[in-house]
Amino acid sequence: VKLVESGGGLVQAGGSLRLSCAASVRTFSIYDMGWFLQTPWNERESVAAISGTDRRTYYAVSVKGRITISRDNAKNTVYLQMNSLKPEDTALYYCTALGSSDWYSNRFIGHLWGQGTQVTVSS
Repeated sequence: VKLVESGGGLVQAGGSLRLSCAASVRTFSIYDMGWFLQTPWNERESVAAISGTDRRTYYAVSVKGRITISRDNAKNTVYLQMNSLKPEDTALYYCTALGSSDWYSNRFIGHLWGQGTQVTVSS
């Protein structure tokens, strides 16, 4: 499985970006997918996740209401629509095919990773 992210860039605070992650896998629909972020001073942490079966979603508290995760199984693609961006959203964003998804405790562990796409929000 290969994951390729795109859509990152430089945006002013309050702006929007849409990240995309294209997966080269025949059984994309069975994978729970997630987006994680990483900064130079923090470990990689989950931002959002979407299940492969019933498309339930999870959002980190810091992004809830501003970010929407979605997927198009026909296109083997997962998206992250990011609105009302803040400077603190600046990070390297990774797409992942999740290896473990606990939808009750909201714990997600990435298994297969893309190369990451940089999001920079200027104030």
